[in-house]
Amino acid sequence: MGSRPAVGGGRWVEVDPERLARWVEGFADRHGQPDATITGYGISLHAPDGASAELHAPPGVTGYADLPAFLAAALEPRRLGLLLARKGAVALGIALGDRLEASKVDTSYVQSRTAAGGWSQQRFARRRENQAKAAAGDASDLAVRVLLPEAASLATLVCGGDRRTVDTILADRRLAPLAAIRAERHLQVPDPRHAVLVDAARAARAVAIHLPPEA
Repeated sequence: MGSRPAVGGGRWVEVDPERLARWVEGFADRHGQPDATITGYGISLHAPDGASAELHAPPGVTGYADLPAFLAAALEPRRLGLLLARKGAVALGIALGDRLEASKVDTSYVQSRTAAGGWSQQRFARRRENQAKAAAGDASDLAVRVLLPEAASLATLVCGGDRRTVDTILADRRLAPLAAIRAERHLQVPDPRHAVLVDAARAARAVAIHLPPEA
């Protein structure tokens, strides 16, 4: 279970589906049995002592009508597409639950900033932009081969890394079916590698819980 500060106050915690029921029980033990309300993002808990928690459904989790159904739905293994990109690196995968069924990692060269005295700034910027475009094109080609044939069987596509790079990849018209099922959740990941992709498969299943300051 991870924890991080939330913009605007409070904190976020991420709980694996297998531990979610225990987390809710602990919340009830500390604050009293909460009322659960269905929301657009998942479930909102309000306890008798005023404490609250917002349980955001993992990508692809739908069709729940109450808290027990939400807990059960979060546990169900879903087939997810994964697209992680940063600079010239991309990692693609298909996961069932937290197990990768297929994966591909590729790295293309995109030059970092140079020290003063090298190429002119304009020439460097053009060269770097061309490298970035070529890398995004290669990543789109990979997505066409690895993810696109499976698009109809995916619950959703979970992306991570540099959002602008991901947006550029998915702007390829061939990938419109994948862009259409892109999840709102965007994973924060380091440079994509196979180990990062494995971790992302687990992170994509987690329930993100927002706890306001009073909780």
